[in-house]
Amino acid sequence: MNVSSHIEAVYEEVRRRNPGEAEFHQAAAEVLDSLAPALERHPEYAETGILERLVEPERQLIFRVPWVDDQGKVRVNRGFRVEFSSALGPYKGGLRFHPSVNLGIVKFLGFEQIFKNALTGMAIGGGKGGSDFDPKGRSDGEVMRFCQSFMTELYRHLGEHTDVPAGDIGVGGREIGYLFGQYKRITNRYESGVLTGKAVGWGGSHVRTEATGYGAVYFAQEMLATRGEGFDGRRVVVSGSGNVAVYAVEKVHALGGRVVACSDSSGYLVDEDGIDLELLKDLKEVRRARISDYAEAKPAARFSDRGTVYDVPCDIALPCATQNEVRREDAVALVKNGVRAVAEGANMPCTPEAVELFREAGVLFGPGKAANAGGVATSGLEMQQNAARDSWTFEQTEARLSAVMRDVHTECRATAEAYGGNADDYVLGANVAGFLRVAEAMAAQGVI
Repeated sequence: MNVSSHIEAVYEEVRRRNPGEAEFHQAAAEVLDSLAPALERHPEYAETGILERLVEPERQLIFRVPWVDDQGKVRVNRGFRVEFSSALGPYKGGLRFHPSVNLGIVKFLGFEQIFKNALTGMAIGGGKGGSDFDPKGRSDGEVMRFCQSFMTELYRHLGEHTDVPAGDIGVGGREIGYLFGQYKRITNRYESGVLTGKAVGWGGSHVRTEATGYGAVYFAQEMLATRGEGFDGRRVVVSGSGNVAVYAVEKVHALGGRVVACSDSSGYLVDEDGIDLELLKDLKEVRRARISDYAEAKPAARFSDRGTVYDVPCDIALPCATQNEVRREDAVALVKNGVRAVAEGANMPCTPEAVELFREAGVLFGPGKAANAGGVATSGLEMQQNAARDSWTFEQTEARLSAVMRDVHTECRATAEAYGGNADDYVLGANVAGFLRVAEAMAAQGVI
């Protein structure tokens, strides 16, 4: 069998079967382009249709979510859950509430989740879900009513041994609480392990809030260490100012780096003294305000709604906002300004053109399925605690997270060296390592 022709045929079938789903096409191409060395060494995976099965979700759910706003008007949103792969365990992946959510985006996220979850070494499969509902500007009552309606349909597809959602963009502790309450109410079961991202006081895990941001920084630290470098004294740019970005800033500062810029959808902020973490947390976690308010509170900082945060010179960039935010021109600016490492805190924030430019320039590049695996890894740790009716300390949990990210980095480098001859090729390493673990399980379980 000609491996290249086989991979090309699988990708063309993805495009044919999923028209108009550009993000899913992009995610599939990014993985498939890396797999030729794995299939050449393991032709049995091509012969038994592993790729054909892997790119087709096991189940795709789309449903209506009606709810009533504070003015008494009936609103209708669309809900999604794509249960992509259960080869390694129950489907695991977040719920995203954002106006941009559609089936293609949920499928891209779910597909990425398969390999990300595999890289953690935990027994969890891949899935993703969400809705085009926008929680911004909505009251707590409106968010609660929406979450209750959403869960009234989704609950029948969930279970701690079936499908375990978590949070994502637009879904934080408030939303998880409302979703869990409705699940408990409908099922009459206190099934702690059915949702992760819960508050620590009722079944949640320490470090879950911080995990994705911390994990991305840990991964970047491991990459830098291969060149005898670290965060100490380095200028860092973090895109976004949500949960992932805030805690990436926190960990960078703890490791001696200085985050000089962050952003939101309205523009970006530059503070040469280093981002004031307490002010940022107050703005984003308490007041839910815009990043421009930071500059009003601290006149030495400046806000801009022109250009992008990547125009700010830095040694290390951590894209923590959303998919395809780093375009080729942003990558050109980063490389020109001497960036040493880029680690994706968000899911697929760099376009293929940007990734290629980083690799050509010799920039250390950590793809999201490896660099932002800290969130789902800590969700897995939350599931372990729930199963044992146990609760670990912050220090215990952070130590486990650090060890997982170190192991993910080691696995990526070893696989990249073994299958491509270049240990710095984290894209190849992450894709092949994740694929091999899932493919082995799929082959063992028969044609299902």
